[in-house]
Amino acid sequence: MKKLTKGKMWLFAIGQGGYAILSGLIGSFLIYVYQPTAEFVAQGQVPLIPQGKVIFGILTILGLIAAAGRIFDAVTDPMIASWSDKLKHKDGRRIPFLRWASLPLAVVTVLVFCAPFSAESAANGVWLFIMVALYYLLITAYCTPFTALYAELGNTQEERIFLSTCMSLTFIVGTAVAYVAPSLWGIFIGMGMPRYAAIRLAMSILAVLSTIGMFCPVWFIRESDYVEAKPVESTAIQSLAATFKNRDFRIFVSSDIFYWIGLTMFQTGLPFFVSTLMHLDESWNTILFVGMTAVSLVWYVPINMATAKLGKKKMVLFAFCMFTLTFAFTSFTGNLPMAPVVQGVLVCVCGSLPMAIFGILPQAMVADVAEYEGKETGENRQGMFFAARTFCFKLGQSLAMLLFTSISTLGGNGVTTEYGVRTVAIVSAVLCLIGGLLLLAFNEKKIMAKIAS
Repeated sequence: MKKLTKGKMWLFAIGQGGYAILSGLIGSFLIYVYQPTAEFVAQGQVPLIPQGKVIFGILTILGLIAAAGRIFDAVTDPMIASWSDKLKHKDGRRIPFLRWASLPLAVVTVLVFCAPFSAESAANGVWLFIMVALYYLLITAYCTPFTALYAELGNTQEERIFLSTCMSLTFIVGTAVAYVAPSLWGIFIGMGMPRYAAIRLAMSILAVLSTIGMFCPVWFIRESDYVEAKPVESTAIQSLAATFKNRDFRIFVSSDIFYWIGLTMFQTGLPFFVSTLMHLDESWNTILFVGMTAVSLVWYVPINMATAKLGKKKMVLFAFCMFTLTFAFTSFTGNLPMAPVVQGVLVCVCGSLPMAIFGILPQAMVADVAEYEGKETGENRQGMFFAARTFCFKLGQSLAMLLFTSISTLGGNGVTTEYGVRTVAIVSAVLCLIGGLLLLAFNEKKIMAKIAS
C-alpha cells in the first residue's frame, strides 16, 4: 500500500469543502428564505409555502418538512454505510459513491430553492418536501462513504489528525463560501433582478463550485492504492447493532446529539441574529462568517499542539464550554452598550476557536473508536461507525429544525420575532452545556491504550 502524501490529503479534503458549500446553503438559508421575517414581507417578499403554526398550534409546515428530511436522512445513513462497507468494485468501496452522488447532489440543492409557483401554495410545500428528501439522500450517499474513507486513509494518529485538520479547514472554508450567497444575491437585486430569481442564481453559481470540489477525490485519489479493506458480510441491521454495543461510542454520540441540536439551532439562527438582533444589513452575514473562518485558521496549529499534550477529549470539553458562553452572549446582542458591529465581531471571534476544535477532533475520535473496535472484533466497519454517528446527530438536527421554527416565532403568530430569536440562542447554550457534561464519561485512555498496543 502507498503512503498518502500531504498533497493527496489536501486533494481529498477538498471534497469535504465541496459538499460543505451545499450543506451551508441548506442549513443556513432554507428557513431564512421560506420563513421570511415581517420586515422582508413588508418589503414585498412573498412567502412561498403556508406560514404559521398550523399543526397542533405548535409546529410549522416548514419545520415539519425540514425535520422529516433530516429523519429520512438519518434512516438512510446505515443503509448507505452498509452498501459502501459491502461494495465490491474495482475502484474501491467508497470512491464509486462519491462519483455517482456529486452532480445530482448539486443540482437538487439548487432545486430546493426553485419552488414552481410564485405565490403562497401548498404545491410549493409538496415540491419542497420532495426536493429536501432527495437532497438528504444524495448528501448521505456522498458524505458517509467519504468519512469512512477518511478513517481508512489515516493509518497513524499523526496522519489522522493532519487529514482531519485539512478536512476541517476545507469544511469551514466551504461553509464560508456558502455565506457569500447573501452578498451575491444582493448584487443581483441591485442590478434589478427580482429577489427570488437573484437567490436562485446565487445558489446555482455556488453549486458549480461545490461540484468541482466534490469531484477532487474522485479525480485524484485511487482508493486501491491506499486501502486494502475486506468488504463486510453482515447486514446493515447486524452491523449497526454491533456498532452501538460499544459503550464509549454510545457516550460519544449522546454528547454529539446535544451538540448538534444546539449548533444547528444556532447556525440556522445566524442570519436572524445579524438582521433581527443586531439590525445589520444582510451583507454582514458574509462579512462576519468569513471573518470567523479567517480567525479560526489561527487556531489550527495551537489546537494540534495542545491535542498532542492534552488529548482530544479535554479539547472538545473546552470547546463545549466556549460555545456555551458564545451562544449565551449572542442572546443579549442588540441590548448591550456597544456598537452592533462590535457585538457581531465578538460572537465571531469567540466562536472561531470551538468551531475549529469541533471541526478537527470529533471525527478523529470516531475514527479512534472504529479502530479500537476493529482490533477487538476483526471487522472493518468504519463506514457504519460514521453512519451511526450521523444517524444520531441527524435525528438531533431534525429536532433542532422543529424547535427553531417553533421557538423563533414565539409571540409572532408564525412570524419570526426578536424574542423568539433570543430564546433560540439561550436554548442552544443550554444544549451545548448538557453535551459537555455527557462527554465526561468517555473513556479516551482505554481506547488510545488499545490502539497503541
